[in-house]
Amino acid sequence: MAEKKLLSQRHPFFYFLSIWEKRIRRSISWHFDGKTYTSRKSSEKFAFRVKKHKSRLLKKLGDTEMWMQHNKVHNLSIVVEKINGTIIRPGETFSFCKTVGLPTEKKGYKEGMEISGGKARPGIGGGICQSANLLHWMALHSPLAINERHHHSIDPFPDDGRVLPWASGAAVFYNYLDFQITNPTDRTFQINVWLTDVCLEGDLRVDEALPHSYRVFEENHAFLKKGEQYFRTNEIWRKQIDKRTGNTVGKELISKNYGKVMYVPEQYMVG
Repeated sequence: MAEKKLLSQRHPFFYFLSIWEKRIRRSISWHFDGKTYTSRKSSEKFAFRVKKHKSRLLKKLGDTEMWMQHNKVHNLSIVVEKINGTIIRPGETFSFCKTVGLPTEKKGYKEGMEISGGKARPGIGGGICQSANLLHWMALHSPLAINERHHHSIDPFPDDGRVLPWASGAAVFYNYLDFQITNPTDRTFQINVWLTDVCLEGDLRVDEALPHSYRVFEENHAFLKKGEQYFRTNEIWRKQIDKRTGNTVGKELISKNYGKVMYVPEQYMVG
């Protein structure tokens, strides 16, 4: 029996209405949710680095056309300008969508690759999730509280040079799929992001040295086959380490992940 589709899935007009209804709700909530959102930036980098990370800009993903990858780099250059130098003071919340805004052609964004229905397709602002992925990975290595994060529930491409564990990224879609982090500490943090010729890079900094460091890792990774479909599962864990002694002082489960795989995993290939 075929899976019954929602009205918004069957009719593009209702899909459009559904999106804007969610966007209006979020925009209203920004004014009444009681959070203090970040508003300050500084070009002078804070003294203490918490975590640095980088990711390749151009990757061959399945049979997708490379022009979308090049447009993604252009889109990321706009996002970097919006985010770089952002200050997160005690009690403040950083919202990716509120900071970056709605990606539109008028603002200079181009068609990059986005994932919809498990397929890669061009979309205005496509590819900016790469910056949210980087921010999420850095935040995991800090005492910042990640209070909203959505992971990609579909794995569209094989692991070609993957560095981070699967499902450790963050999906964003203006503005109801947001990435938000709050500073629950008495220290002030700073987000820095920039582009090189080959990478998107960033570091998270703080105004005073932190007593702990963090190690994020994967456990219980597996591919599963159910009928003719493939799925992937894993767990993301984090250890908290006392910098003075080197001892592990805490271990916590960050997330349990499960998603549909849109390719045949290597171990299931025949021939």
